[in-house]
Amino acid sequence: MTTRTRLLDPAVGRALSAVSAAAKNGLGDPALAELVVIRASQLNHCAFCLDMHLALARQYGVSERQLDLLAAWEEAEDVFDERERAALALTEAVTVLTDGFVPDEVYERAARHFDETRLAHLIGLVVAINNWNRVMVSRRIPPGGYTP
Repeated sequence: MTTRTRLLDPAVGRALSAVSAAAKNGLGDPALAELVVIRASQLNHCAFCLDMHLALARQYGVSERQLDLLAAWEEAEDVFDERERAALALTEAVTVLTDGFVPDEVYERAARHFDETRLAHLIGLVVAINNWNRVMVSRRIPPGGYTP
């Protein structure tokens, strides 16, 4: 496996970082934001982003139990509240588009838990981490380069 060191043009990297920060800040819940980006990164098999965001999640107080069971969140009903479950369902629907559009019921479920502005930030966050996952996976950036 070859690591490709140049990630992005610096201007593009700054733009992606700005989108990520704006979406995360607008969501207003850093712990939930980390659960969302970790779940997308699991689906996209991005080791760098998983390593980075697991460390951040712990800093924001996400429980080890939630981190341990995140890949099976649908079955871990007592571990994630309804708001978290709605966000995770939307994360999966936006990340895995192989079946077409985001199902209306998934979007509507999220809309019951997030006002219009926070829902827009949630979707923006999922889009942003999917961009980062694709950059890191395509460049084969290994885990371990991030220190909190």
